[in-house]
Amino acid sequence: MEQWQKMIRDSVHTVDQLVENFGINRKAAQELDEFFQARINPYYLSLIRYPGDPIWLQCVPDKIELEDFKAEDDPLMEDAMSPVSNITHRYPDRALFLVTSQCGIYCRFCTRKRKVGNYEKISMKGLEAAFKYLEEHSKIRDVILSGGDPLMLTDAMLEKILNRLRQIKHIEIIRLGTRMPVVLPQRITPKLCNMLKKYHPVYLNTHFNHPWEITSESSRACELLADAGIPVGNQMVIMRNVNDDPDVVKELMQKLLRIRVRPYYMYMADETKGANHFRTSIETGMKIAEALRGHTSGLAVPHFVIDAPGGGGKIPLLPNYVLHMDEEKIILRNFKNKVYSYKNYADKNNPNGFGKKKKVKNTKKRTVKKKAEVRVLEEVEG
Repeated sequence: MEQWQKMIRDSVHTVDQLVENFGINRKAAQELDEFFQARINPYYLSLIRYPGDPIWLQCVPDKIELEDFKAEDDPLMEDAMSPVSNITHRYPDRALFLVTSQCGIYCRFCTRKRKVGNYEKISMKGLEAAFKYLEEHSKIRDVILSGGDPLMLTDAMLEKILNRLRQIKHIEIIRLGTRMPVVLPQRITPKLCNMLKKYHPVYLNTHFNHPWEITSESSRACELLADAGIPVGNQMVIMRNVNDDPDVVKELMQKLLRIRVRPYYMYMADETKGANHFRTSIETGMKIAEALRGHTSGLAVPHFVIDAPGGGGKIPLLPNYVLHMDEEKIILRNFKNKVYSYKNYADKNNPNGFGKKKKVKNTKKRTVKKKAEVRVLEEVEG
């Protein structure tokens, strides 16, 4: 058994452990366990500095979850867009491939509570139907392995999946959606990285939410992946009392770049059952986005998006930098609120823009012609 597997085995997950470790009322702990079980491995548990801190909030069950059942079980309508078991196909050239129901920790803001931790909901029995679907749909060029967390699979099992995907010629890119570099970095080993790089191009998206999650262990995990030629991106969710502060987010993004992780997406929190206490206002998200753009390197600025309820996909949001726009110009403000004008030129999409061939130019030709006509008339009359 590898170190990371032992740490999974030693996780806090029972009702008794919740009561003992976190002082949760036993009745509440039992109800929380029925709603969405806990799993907090020893590494991530060690990052907690005090009760209610940004690490605690992400992993320790809270009775407030039991007061929040208004949201949907499946807010992004993944199941409705699942043509076969284990596949979600929302975008034309990409497909989500769920390969396990297990995770290194169970995040309290999880949008797949309906599936995660349940072996029957994301079953290995569904893999063959998923492979067949991917084989039959040649427009799919990009497959994202998710779950659960695909790095909960053993190296051998994960390699079987990667090898099978690489036999499908129209699949160009394989991505891993995993939180293991953050919550259980011991899972990222030289052996794993050497296996993954056999199946390039392989990309990995992880999920740091707070600067405290960047430790010597998680830094080493990300650098091992980068050294193996695996680009690492980060997807952060804005959450109340976790990272809803511009300075915290800027610190996180800058530290990510230092460990060769590229900020990729920054999400508004999904409308998820049991997790709406994490949600912030859109104005808070805009304030954070504006505090990044222009105030730090463009490399440190992720796409700020809402994953639209009802399966609408990711929709980008930007603070309003456009003050006015017409056919001939756009008036903009920059990050210092200074105002600039930029000419809007004519082309096939804007035939009336600046630089168009204006009819007024023909007036000169008509005037010249008229003068010539006058001279001719004068000569005739003379």
